[in-house]
Amino acid sequence: MTLLLGRITPAMRTGLMLVAVLLVTVASANASDDWLTDYDEALTTATRTGKPVLTLFTGSDWCPHCRTLEDKVFASPAFTIWANDHVVLLMIDMPQAGISPAVRSERSRICIKYGVRTFPSVLLLDSFGEKLAEQKGYRGTSASSWIKQMAAKLPARQPVATNARPVLNSLGEAVTAARESKRPLLLVVRGSAEKTAAIRSATLVNDPEFGALAAESFVMAAMPAATADGQQADASLEQLLGGQLEPDAVEVIVTDDGETPVFMASGSQSPQRIVSGLRRFLVTRQTASRTGGTVR
Repeated sequence: MTLLLGRITPAMRTGLMLVAVLLVTVASANASDDWLTDYDEALTTATRTGKPVLTLFTGSDWCPHCRTLEDKVFASPAFTIWANDHVVLLMIDMPQAGISPAVRSERSRICIKYGVRTFPSVLLLDSFGEKLAEQKGYRGTSASSWIKQMAAKLPARQPVATNARPVLNSLGEAVTAARESKRPLLLVVRGSAEKTAAIRSATLVNDPEFGALAAESFVMAAMPAATADGQQADASLEQLLGGQLEPDAVEVIVTDDGETPVFMASGSQSPQRIVSGLRRFLVTRQTASRTGGTVR
């Protein structure tokens, strides 16, 4: 081997050094392959899977403690196995160079939203983006100890709703289905097809308690009030809403005919509050039906 190395020319040495740098770069990229970098995508994944979002705030090209945390904990096989089963991974990287002003501005907004000033910081978020737990800095804890500490902060796993009835996406089809089944129609209307509204709508629709009540007592449909290009999706939706809906807003409406609302609630409330309101509506409706009254 010594004899072979002695024959390597300066050009060959330069080539080998470039290969070594490339291998290190590829290894670093592979270590972060499982991490999402889009905040909205992470919340959407959390909604779909029922897992919280483990969010790493890091500075990849200037923060030595960040690199140590990634190398000692996040690059370990034990963390990969644990994370695959328990969390959605999101990395908010704030390097000194290498990202566009638009990306930096968006990531800064997320840092400000959660008051992150220490790097590294790790936050656990639910599918609404609410902070569940926070861990600042890194003190050299082993991967197994770090995982154990974070696992103790995980909330109870929320099952993903498996509704017995399909969620329709056409108002006309939903009205027909409601009439045929003699059930009220439960609409989850989002202001637009944009990500924020879609996440809020999906979080509600996939909530186990909300889904179970919808399957038991309603025909359910979910749809945007406006198309991707901002055009009105269905004139009847505007009539039900009593006007236009803000792009990021979500409204829950119960109707019997697709024209007149008999119950409305803002989708910005927690699923539990909306479910409670719907249950009260159903009780009042049953009482009115027995006494010959109406529910408005």
